[in-house]
Amino acid sequence: MTVRKAYEWGSEILAKSGIEEAQLDAWYLLEFVTGMSRAVYFADADRKMAEEKEAQYAALIKKRSKRIPLQHLTGVQEFMGLEFQVNEHVLIPRQDTEVLVETALDFLKQRGGKNMEILDLCTGSGCILLSLLFHAQQERREDSVSGVGTDISGDALKVAKENGKRLGIDAIWKQGDLFEALGTTEEVRSETYRFDLIVSNPPYIRSDVIETLQPEVRDHDPYLALDGKEDGLFFYRRIIEASASYLKDGGWLMFEIGSDQGDAVSGMMQAAGFRSVSVKKDLAGLDRVVSGMYDKCEGF
Repeated sequence: MTVRKAYEWGSEILAKSGIEEAQLDAWYLLEFVTGMSRAVYFADADRKMAEEKEAQYAALIKKRSKRIPLQHLTGVQEFMGLEFQVNEHVLIPRQDTEVLVETALDFLKQRGGKNMEILDLCTGSGCILLSLLFHAQQERREDSVSGVGTDISGDALKVAKENGKRLGIDAIWKQGDLFEALGTTEEVRSETYRFDLIVSNPPYIRSDVIETLQPEVRDHDPYLALDGKEDGLFFYRRIIEASASYLKDGGWLMFEIGSDQGDAVSGMMQAAGFRSVSVKKDLAGLDRVVSGMYDKCEGF
């Protein structure tokens, strides 16, 4: 079979399986198997495909047709210009989440100080924290920003650690349920853990909605990373209520949110005493990030 015929076959199989971007996914898998660029493909698409490559491509197309995510087949996903390893233990980084990283980078740039400390709750693959550290350190040209990532899943933290190692970015990884991963109350009171910025993309899908999601998400993303309990706001409440013990005065709390959660999350932050609470939209014009400043003089 030629490379062209393989690609056409793969596109047809995926389209018949209901894959929305069948041609694109068929191409990514072809590129993954052959290492062929688009330029080489257009110049030499009628070359014969090696039998072992043909078999590998066919196996991957069949797996994708069963709605296994493309990124679980290739093992990687690009995010904020960086390549992250992913598997079934972590959420696949999505473009929507880049809005949170960009908002946080704007804050770090405006603050402009040294020794800035970041906490990323529910870190998963580590894509948020590692992207922040990479781009902040690139801009400052010095290691003036440090970070801690926490997750309840030990398997997720293995992925985050490996991503940090592959990207050459140092971060501290701690396993536990939200802030509990940081240690005892005494350690917190001694200000061992006080942060300039706390970011989080917590589970925010309502439990009764999860079964309606696309198979790639419903059947392959970790349930713990999706389930926001009955109203989808469970983890926002917990983080907002506890955050005063972990933020420096003038520090900021930033969340990724579901597109229908802007009013609820910003209202909770305002009620808790956060100042300058705002909601930022994504490229589709949907509410995506809520942020606010901690000020101990404002009721905390």
